[in-house]
Amino acid sequence: MDKRRVILVTSIIICISALMLTACSRSSSITTDDASKYSAESAKVTISIYYPPPDQIEKRALEDDKIKRFVAQYPNVEVVKSDWQYDPNQIGIKMGANEAPTLFNTYATEGRFLADKGWAADITSLFHDYAFKDQMNPILQEQFIIGGKVYGTAQQGYVTGTIINKSLLVHKKIAMPRFDWTWDDMLATAQAAAEPAKGISGIALMGKGNEAGWNWTNFLFGAGGDIQKADDGKITAVFHSEAGIKALTFYQHLAWEAKVIPKDWALGWGDAIGALIQGRTAMIISGPDGPIDQALNQGKMKPEDIVVYPMPAVEQGGKHIGVLGGDFLVINPKATSEEQKMAFRYATFDYFTDKGLLSIEASIQQRQKDQKYFVPPVIEYFTPDSAYAEKVKAIYEKYDNVYQYPPETLELMDGKLEAQFNTQEYYATMAGVVQDIFSREDADPKTVLVAAAQLVQVRFYNQMTVK
Repeated sequence: MDKRRVILVTSIIICISALMLTACSRSSSITTDDASKYSAESAKVTISIYYPPPDQIEKRALEDDKIKRFVAQYPNVEVVKSDWQYDPNQIGIKMGANEAPTLFNTYATEGRFLADKGWAADITSLFHDYAFKDQMNPILQEQFIIGGKVYGTAQQGYVTGTIINKSLLVHKKIAMPRFDWTWDDMLATAQAAAEPAKGISGIALMGKGNEAGWNWTNFLFGAGGDIQKADDGKITAVFHSEAGIKALTFYQHLAWEAKVIPKDWALGWGDAIGALIQGRTAMIISGPDGPIDQALNQGKMKPEDIVVYPMPAVEQGGKHIGVLGGDFLVINPKATSEEQKMAFRYATFDYFTDKGLLSIEASIQQRQKDQKYFVPPVIEYFTPDSAYAEKVKAIYEKYDNVYQYPPETLELMDGKLEAQFNTQEYYATMAGVVQDIFSREDADPKTVLVAAAQLVQVRFYNQMTVK
């Protein structure tokens, strides 16, 4: 077992056993600056911050509470809510028009892209002075450390898994597969569950948008493949390897021979989750927390109705590899130094504090009153051996509405980092490949993969020089 897997598995198991708090505490009084000097008479500063979308009601309530507490501590700061959700196709326009928020959300694939483009502030000095920097989870935080400089703050992470509608399988009297399952087990389960005439698929693989390429990459990784390699300052596409061909051939088999994917396979992330909740598919591939949250709190499913599995291994005894991703906060490099400082303080305001802990507990209590569940991320921003892990555990043990991932899944999950260069462009290209395979029964996996690799190589990788 390699070092990263040991750290990852340990991190997941301990964090989830501590039940994964979004903002936990070591001390109610420790902060990175003397807030008392920021009085109402201090120079006025305005920062715009990432604000959750309208459908995330609970998260908006948490953010509103955080804004209220932050402004009370820093009365010279005005916090403006931004409704812009990060889009790699829009960030350049936003930066060019000076419309990007002071503090915006992004995902794990974007660290090097944003740093290279000059669209993420270098916050190395702010991070260096942060009292809890050594307790930030390195599995996540290191993804935004580029060339020794820090360009973002970790929020939460995930290892992609398989989410199964257990109630559908129980209704059909289909035995649940073992957690240490294989591609063949996935295929058998999908075949048993699929009823094309009734519009029920065995597995709803995403076939629309970049998420189609992201879904497939889990199978590429599982087969032992990779997306790209960096050597002698050059980036080379390698996803058309034998592992890639094997993974795409499996997709082709699911679509045309087993016929277990939806007839209308052009599903995005939200479409696939909807199919799972509505009982129109037995399985989807995703980071687990989002689909579980929607299933329990919007779909009115019960924890016993849905279960998270690791990605299947190619064969028995193999690794259960899933894409390792996450969410991060990045500061606009065009902001003034004082705006950047306040944005960083806002980003980390509830980290490792009792007030943040109390805020989360209040949210859980409200969810309990509303008969809703709290679903923690698979990987949190903090290290599992940080001082407040025990406090997290103590708080969560009070409540029965906190979802717990199966320990077998957490033990088996093996995360692999996404590509560092042009990841979204790669995903978009692979979305076209997946659509080709799902559209043409006679498509040759090797031919379409070689063509895709050549396209990515010429259009993107050949334009880059790695220092």
